[in-house]
Amino acid sequence: MPTMRIKISACAYRLLPSRLLRRFVRQQDGSAAVEFGMVALPFLGLTFAILETALVFFAGQTLETAVTDSARLIMTGQAQTNGWSKDDFKHAVCDHIYGLFDCANGIYVDVKTYSSFAAINQTPPVTNGQLDTTNLNYNPGGVGDIEVVTLYYQWPVYVSLLSNNLSTLNGNNRLLIATAVFRNEPFQ
Repeated sequence: MPTMRIKISACAYRLLPSRLLRRFVRQQDGSAAVEFGMVALPFLGLTFAILETALVFFAGQTLETAVTDSARLIMTGQAQTNGWSKDDFKHAVCDHIYGLFDCANGIYVDVKTYSSFAAINQTPPVTNGQLDTTNLNYNPGGVGDIEVVTLYYQWPVYVSLLSNNLSTLNGNNRLLIATAVFRNEPFQ
């Protein structure tokens, strides 16, 4: 009799996985959690990509506002009459940017004087995917001069899904450029 009991138990053990599998397939209790688990990663990735894109555009608009406000100091002659250097002007730019940028190490200022509006060349100073800051100048000009004030900032892109579309520089960075073009006013 003991051998018979073992044979029945062995048969029951062989049927056990298929019965458990059928029972598992029929259960609907955790289906919502499993479905959410499959959808969660793409959903969160898309959400972070949308947020990062919005943040890049917001940063670009902030930089545009900063260049407009600080370029006015050159246009009205305040920078020239106070004898500002490039660092002084950069400090004035940083006063218009609040906490969104690493202003001391990341903002690059380029102020150039041109003889006519047609002579303006605005190709970004990018060499081999890197920002080239060697040719950036600071020349605020005089009365009636045509000025181009440009701010550059390398914004880091974190969501790798957008790195090909959002990055313009090596190292997953996007070059934000803000420019103001104007003729200096007749200041004393």
